[in-house]
Amino acid sequence: MNHAIRVHENGGPEKMIWEEVPLPDPKPGEVLIRQKAVGLNYIDVYFRTGLYKAPLPTGIGMEGAGDVEAVGDGVTDLKVGDRVAYAGSIGAYSEARCAPADRVVKIPEGIDYTTAAAMMLQGMTAQFLVKRTWPVKAGETILVHAAAGGVGSIVVQWAKALGATVIGVVSTPEKAALIKGLGADHALLTNENIPARVKEITGGAMLPVVYDSVGKDTFLTSLDCLRPFGLLISYGNASGPVTTDLGVLAAKGSLYVTRPTLNTYTAKREDLVATANDLFEVVKSGKVKINVNQTFALKDAAKAHIALESRATTGSTVLLP
Repeated sequence: MNHAIRVHENGGPEKMIWEEVPLPDPKPGEVLIRQKAVGLNYIDVYFRTGLYKAPLPTGIGMEGAGDVEAVGDGVTDLKVGDRVAYAGSIGAYSEARCAPADRVVKIPEGIDYTTAAAMMLQGMTAQFLVKRTWPVKAGETILVHAAAGGVGSIVVQWAKALGATVIGVVSTPEKAALIKGLGADHALLTNENIPARVKEITGGAMLPVVYDSVGKDTFLTSLDCLRPFGLLISYGNASGPVTTDLGVLAAKGSLYVTRPTLNTYTAKREDLVATANDLFEVVKSGKVKINVNQTFALKDAAKAHIALESRATTGSTVLLP
């Protein structure tokens, strides 16, 4: 028997239906995974609402962890019984599912299923953000929006481990205390004048880079925090997509903006494995902790989406089949 969350029409959390689905057989190049934990991410909301398009009806969810239960023809790197995790393959909200074997990595000893499910998409996103999109250097100051969230909380810790001064922006005093506990040097609230505070903190120098997963509501604020030729990394749309005329970049100091995706940074198998292994190592070292602060039964995924969209979550959230 196999159950999954299915979306038959786009809309609110109530559009996610828990239903029985066939247990699939792995096609050539695929593995069947019996899932132990599933990660919750804001991209799941985008697919549910239709902001990101998928043919309906559709499964949703982009990351999970479990055991290989069967392998398709041509799969040589994985075998039945392997502990594995993945990110980027839609359809994770399921008790068992098939996934492309070249998108799946083995979980090393010392990492449990719940941690693996919570860290793959968010952690590998954080990895390319701080190691490749803008390689964070010791001594520089960076700003992270939504710093108490899944990706943000990992970016805060990893940037600190790399020697940066970290400014985190959060919505509540409780979240400010949380990110200070993760190592953030400065915790600002969204209702403050963020550019003015950044100017104060940096002595007027402003920032080389801002990490922004919020989107429309913070875009101009982020630009105002940058020094000339600074880089805004816009990697999410929690408040809606950015629609600002790019002429503003010239007016504010010949600024740069990028909209990176995990799919691009891990398109090659070797990049996926290297990214995952770097993440596993930094977590096992203790420099970055994956804080699973909420868990929900997989069948109650709608409740998890409500909590996520109302900013009631911190760190990572995991759905348990």
